[in-house]
Amino acid sequence: MNTLSESIANRHRQRLWTLIILAIGLLISLIMGLAIGPLQIPATTVISILADLINPFVERQHDHVQETVVQSLRGPRVLLGMIVGAALAVAGACFQALFRNPLADPGVIGVSAGAATAAVTYIVVGQQFIITLFGYAPVYGLPISAMLGALLSVYLLYLFANRASGIDVATLLLAGIAVNAFCAAITGVLVFISDDQQLRELTFWTLGSLARAQWEAVLPAFLWIMITLLILITRGKALNALALGEADAFHLGFNVQRLKQILILFGAASVGAAVALTGVIGFIGLVIPHIVRLLIGADNRYVLPGSAIAGAGLILLADLLARIIVQPTEMPIGIITSILGAPFFLYLLRKRNLIGLPS
Repeated sequence: MNTLSESIANRHRQRLWTLIILAIGLLISLIMGLAIGPLQIPATTVISILADLINPFVERQHDHVQETVVQSLRGPRVLLGMIVGAALAVAGACFQALFRNPLADPGVIGVSAGAATAAVTYIVVGQQFIITLFGYAPVYGLPISAMLGALLSVYLLYLFANRASGIDVATLLLAGIAVNAFCAAITGVLVFISDDQQLRELTFWTLGSLARAQWEAVLPAFLWIMITLLILITRGKALNALALGEADAFHLGFNVQRLKQILILFGAASVGAAVALTGVIGFIGLVIPHIVRLLIGADNRYVLPGSAIAGAGLILLADLLARIIVQPTEMPIGIITSILGAPFFLYLLRKRNLIGLPS
């Protein structure tokens, strides 16, 4: 008995240390994101400027240009990348646990595409219609549209793939392909009827970018996404029970239907808010939960916070590559994540024998 208790305690300590190491990696990524760019800023200067923000009562002398770059230009961009990466990764981990298959991802199964298509529809058609109807456009019309699009996509997927024995993986993937194809068709129509300004907006939505990060938009999104993340991350124990089966989870005292509703609603809301600010950034929700499970194990009490930390760090590193790989221009971050994520997705398909490779 003591040996079992010691083994559990050691496993708990190992997982905590893994989370701490991931957090340190995120901190390093944050400092790199603030320091590296067309204007190189020493890491020590970045840390000093951040210390000023945390403790404004200590006077330190900084170069005004460097301070402006860190606080006003790269600061909102880095914070946006962190919350978007965390949102996509945690939503992916929750969808994988809910659907009980490792291939569920906000991008692969069409949730991100649904959110982006709803946002694009609002830009090209809905915004002008609302202005004509009411004389003004609501400030949060775009993110609300994106969240509704994500929620509708998740609901349709669940409706088509749900079976008495659980979620059918093949049906889920096929439904995701159908949702992505339909959203691509709608986007094509919107591209055809859009003007030049709207066309530039559509390019932003389809490729994904952190370039338009501003404090006015990032801070409300930060509060909203943090609320959704807190609600999702605290469902780790319930997701562990759900992995045993819905009947077993019910007998363990969990309200399975309510759990599903929470995961679908807040997962879609989190993805919708992320897509509303950055456009479609693919494969984060697929790759990150698997990497975290390899490091920590399958316990969702650790997988969910680990996914949040690792997702935030990966987005920062991908954005850093997007900014420096084709200087002086900037590559859309969605291209970077797709280059990294697509081979990993094929590996997962091969591992689960859903596709075959020629011998």
